Order: sequence, then C-alpha cells, then structure tokens
Amino acid sequence: MCDNFHPKADKAKGSVLVPNISSQMSIMNTLYFGDNLELLKNHIADNSVDLIYLDPPFNSNRDYNVLFKEQSGSESPAQIKAFGDTWNWAGAASAWHDFATICPVPKVYELMQGFRNAIGENDVMAYLVMMAPRLYHLHRVLKPTGSLYLHCDPTASHYLKLILDCLFGVRNFRNEITWKRSASHGGAVCYNNVADIIFYYTKSNTNFTWNSPRAKHSEEYIKSHYSQIDSEGKRYQLVSASGAGAGPARTFDGKVIEPPPGRHWAYTQDKIDAFILEGKIVFTSTGMPRVKRYLDDTEGTPITNVWIDIFPINSQAKERLGYPTQKPLALLERIVATSSNEGDIVLDPFCGCGTAVVAAQKLGRKWIGMDITPIATSLVQKRLFDAFGAKNQKLVSADDPATVNFIVEGLPTDLAGAKMLYNKDSSHKDFEMWAVGLVPAIPQEKKGADGGIDGIAYFQDNPTKPSKAVIQVKGGHVTANQIRDLIGVMTTNKAQLGFFISLEPPTQPMRNAALAAGYYEPPSGLGRKVEAVQIRTIEELLQGKDFDFPLYGSNISYKDAATIAKDAGQSALDV
Repeated sequence: MCDNFHPKADKAKGSVLVPNISSQMSIMNTLYFGDNLELLKNHIADNSVDLIYLDPPFNSNRDYNVLFKEQSGSESPAQIKAFGDTWNWAGAASAWHDFATICPVPKVYELMQGFRNAIGENDVMAYLVMMAPRLYHLHRVLKPTGSLYLHCDPTASHYLKLILDCLFGVRNFRNEITWKRSASHGGAVCYNNVADIIFYYTKSNTNFTWNSPRAKHSEEYIKSHYSQIDSEGKRYQLVSASGAGAGPARTFDGKVIEPPPGRHWAYTQDKIDAFILEGKIVFTSTGMPRVKRYLDDTEGTPITNVWIDIFPINSQAKERLGYPTQKPLALLERIVATSSNEGDIVLDPFCGCGTAVVAAQKLGRKWIGMDITPIATSLVQKRLFDAFGAKNQKLVSADDPATVNFIVEGLPTDLAGAKMLYNKDSSHKDFEMWAVGLVPAIPQEKKGADGGIDGIAYFQDNPTKPSKAVIQVKGGHVTANQIRDLIGVMTTNKAQLGFFISLEPPTQPMRNAALAAGYYEPPSGLGRKVEAVQIRTIEELLQGKDFDFPLYGSNISYKDAATIAKDAGQSALDV
C-alpha cells in the first residue's frame, strides 16, 4: 500500500479523488486520466514506487493512435489520436525550449543536444523530447530497491537506452530482453521484424527485488533428461553425487567411500544419511553412489533474456479485447512476479487497456495506472470489473471510500465534473470520448458539417451478424433538429438504433421527435422491443440509467475480459 498519498473529496470541482503527495496516509489502487508528465510531477512522490512498466507508443501512424477493430475484423477508418499533435517538431519546440527545466539532468540535456545535431528536428526528435522528462520523473519516483522495464520497438529503442543510461547509470542496466511477439510473415525486401525490446534497469546496482523466474521444462527435455520412472510413477534422473575439487570420504549406507580423484562429495554426511532414508541414493555397477533427482523437485529452467515462450494475443485468444497493442497477461505477470513482491506498488504510466494493472491486481500488488485518453481509462475500468467481479461498477461518493473498489482520478463522477471536462477545450474531444465510454461504445472521428457520429455500439440480437447503434454527444444547446439529424445518420449508416447523449436536459420537442422514430424489434423475436431513438443525459448515465438494448448484456462493442478467479493469487479490489 502506498504511504505517500491521501485521498480527499473535492466536490466543488466535480472531480473524483485528489491525491496529496505530502500526506503519509495510504491510498487505494488508482487509475488516472491525464498527461502522465503532469500526473507524475504533481501526484507521485519521490521513492514511492517499487516497479515501473511502460510501453510508450511510437510507431508513426499506428501505435500512438487508439485504434479499434470493426466487427468484421478490419480496422476502423476512424482513429482516435492520442498524441498526434505532440509528436512533431512544431508541437515539441516549446518543450525543447524549456527542456533543461523540465528534465534537470545535465547529461541528458547534452545527450539530447547531440541527438538534435545528429538527426535533426523531426518526429523522432519530438518523441525523445516528450519521453526524456517522463523517464526523469519515473526514475525520481522509483524506490532505491525498484526496477523499471521499458517496452519498445526498434524505431527508437537505441535512443531511449542512451537516455536511460544517463538517468540510471550504465552499471544499473540489467538486461535487454527480446520478446518474440509474432511469427514470420511476408516481406520481400527485408528481414521480418517479429520481436520487441524490453530494457530492464534497476535504481541500485546491488539491492533490488529479484524473484528468479523459471519456465516449465519442455516435453522433449522431460523425456530425454527424466527418462526413468519409479514404482510410484514419478519421473527422475540420476545425477552425480560429487563436485570438482578434492574432499574427504563419506559413509553411504554403512560403507565408507572415497570420492573420485580430484573431486569431493557434494553433500554433508547428514544430507547423505537423509537421502539414504528417502531412497534417493542409487549405486552403480561400480559401487559408486548417484542421487535421484525427481522432476517434481526441480524449479524449472531459468528464464533467459530471449522470451519465445509467451505468445502474442491472436484473434482467437480469450483475453483479446480488440486493443491493437494489447500485451499478453503472461508477459506482464512474469515481469511483476520477478521484480516485485506482494503488497508492492506497480506503476504503468501508459497503461492503455491495462494489462500491467490487471497483472498487478492478480498477483496481490498495489497499482497506479495512467492514460491520456478517456476511452482507454474507461476500458481499464471495464476490464477490472469483468476480471475481478467488482461490486461497485459506478463510482460512488468519496465520503465512503470503503465502498470504492479503486479510485479513478481525472474523469467526472457527477454533472459538475462533466461540465468541467466539456469546458476544458473548445474541441470538446475528451468530453465526447468520455461520454461515448459511458455506453460503452467505440469512439469515432467527427465527419461532416453536423459532426456525423461520435460513437458506434455493436449489439448481438441477430444470429447472423451484429446490429449497430450510432451515438451522438451534445454538450451545448440541444434542439429537436438534432434528433432528426440523428435519425438521418442512422439511415446513412444502416444502424438499427440511435443513442443521443446530452449534457443538458432534453426539451419536450426532442422527446417527441425521438418517439416519432418508433421502435426497433429484433429479428426472430430475440429480445424485447426498444425505442429506436433514445435520449439520455450525462447525469442519467452517471446514475446508472443506461441505454436499452434488445437483450440484456448484448452490447458487444468491447469483449468482456476473462474472469480471474479469486484463488489465483490476487488480492480483492480493496484498500
């Protein structure tokens, strides 16, 4: 549990819970929406985190977009950009002007100057200007015994390693891990790129958490090395009882035996006597003793820095949620289990769909997750609810923190907070994405004079193909004409339902226009008849009055995360 935070209510601002890094009281698991640089600076104390995993997106035109798959499996033409306006030199120039202030490490500044001279002012340089201050603060918040794992692709990994060397020190670089994330695929002009790089650093060169990871022996290894089977059906192998270097004789079953020349018996007399009683000593035809090593007593093969035993998430994987850069839970479980202990704090500043958070929760660690997109934050909430059976799916008052499973900071929980988010910027993009996430549905880029649609929800009431609901979000003055526009958008997009989300209460003419659209009745009588056009206010959605689908639980916009059993080793979602 983190002792560097204090949750307090701030109802006047409509926020969730505001941590205070100067307090010594503890906090629950926390999910933040916002720029992780500001969050790290203002909310996370020095030397407070045990393990950091980050998978910062870079690969241009793909990774730094939050992409969604259509139900057909093809990529959606609508891509919600998270960092698109930042990772170009025009967007990074002001940050570079203040770089020495926001990243006050002279060696890093000198290194960045060298990068700028060598590679110029381009998108790669802009990315490094964005990453370096964040890596500085991640080093700051890491405990002296802590570890950091940075997951990246070859586009910028070599630059990032040099920045990490400056911040952590070359001696605190532990490993470059290669994870094979895909099989070979077509590519006529170059070698297939099938691996990611994970840099592993510790803050100390000698004192850090390390729980040696082991892999199960392969079937081939077991058959070749543990080929003998005892009367109880247990596999074993016979291994030498001696080691290099001379030593004295020992007594085996009443007989004194000298070790082979230049060698010594590898066990004390007490251990040899215990092996005799357990039937673990076997004498060869020459009378020399050997020791039975049972397969059940072995820890497995030590993990190397080349990971080929954790497979990527394919289209049929049970844990697949449709998030394109989602990492396998097994990958994060290995990292969390190796470099932290139960009760430690795990931080993921680019948490995406939350695999590191889920791994930490499953393994009994505390966690902090951050993401800059409201839809990603909403996805992590849903994943936690699905995986761990949280009872309180709607955030409740901060006055009763014992009933809150985890804290979400930065997203509204009431009407005042929603209005704050709406007024945050003139584009209202974050507000619209957040509102779409309340359905939950897949956000869309705005198109056309009337803004087109803000989201699409898919629902299963048809045995042959999913049905569709289109969603419009409005924050300002609302009129009946907007409902009629939504009906036109439904027709254009061949949608069965239309959902209208309003920050302000709807007028009676709006309700009449919605009722005039009639009802939708699913084919073959599957489910109930529902209004074709439905209106909900933000306040209603926050209070639990959701949109009506023909079948309960038929919203398949996002796949439900697999349930993780309570006896799998994780703690309950509590303080």
